[in-house]
Amino acid sequence: MTSTLESPQFTKQVVAAMRALYPEQLADKAWDNVGLLQENIAVAGQDVPQTVLLTNDLTVAVAEEAIRKRASVIVSYHPFIFRGLKSVTLADPQQRILLQLAQANIAVYSPHTAVDAAPGGMNDWLADMLDGHGVETKRTICQPISSSITASLPPAFFNSGYGRLVELGHPVYLGNIIKAYAEGLGGLNHIMIAAPKDKKVKTIRSVGICAGSGADVLKNCDADLIVTGEMTHHYALALTMKGKVVVTVFHSNSERKFLKKRLQPQLQAQLEKEGVKHPEVLVSEEDADPFEIWDVRKMPAWAFGKE
Repeated sequence: MTSTLESPQFTKQVVAAMRALYPEQLADKAWDNVGLLQENIAVAGQDVPQTVLLTNDLTVAVAEEAIRKRASVIVSYHPFIFRGLKSVTLADPQQRILLQLAQANIAVYSPHTAVDAAPGGMNDWLADMLDGHGVETKRTICQPISSSITASLPPAFFNSGYGRLVELGHPVYLGNIIKAYAEGLGGLNHIMIAAPKDKKVKTIRSVGICAGSGADVLKNCDADLIVTGEMTHHYALALTMKGKVVVTVFHSNSERKFLKKRLQPQLQAQLEKEGVKHPEVLVSEEDADPFEIWDVRKMPAWAFGKE
């Protein structure tokens, strides 16, 4: 007789909470892979820890952190599985993560572009950083999601879509906007900027915003300034030739602080609504952007074989 397997009740509640906050229908299913990507198993007579670990990227270090902290569910903003697997071995880091988490009975849920598209989600959080200049703003969606998709959702999600265009009530100095994003994204000391070489763009009237890699989302967004995580050389070059300014902060730097500032309290509150008593929602301490900026005058000693 085949035994019946199912998810622990807590995993079901985490999935329900995430779907209530950021419905999967809002994700760009043409390429994205969202939802419950790895399930865990309820064991008779045993309760799983009511702990969730939030991360931007699910790396080996984050997986091992989840095991140490006895999380039973990881919510990873980026999916750690995008395509079908033909094997599951320890030789591949992604597959190693899958094996480690299965052994530890930890589930993985990814919301990704559903968070980008939802009102109050990732891109609105980035747009909110422009509200501290004493300037009235008008906010529109760069790529709205069809009403045929949102019609089945609660009214709060009717006005969903990718990217944001923020029109400022009067011009704001470029430097003030850059400082606002540097502070809002965690106190960044360095930001990459592409600007026209034939003129100095001192003030900004409109800002196009997209977390992560935003060039395709913002390609038809007519803004003085584009703010995103990363952009290819040719996209940036084309925009500067049109007189635009591009600010990039590295892909995951444009996203990571959202987990602490918005998602952690949102998920905590939603789990309590789902009937979970005293849930623990943690933010990963191991999660970090893979890129760093080195000052070649002050490179670390280990790069020269010294300790």
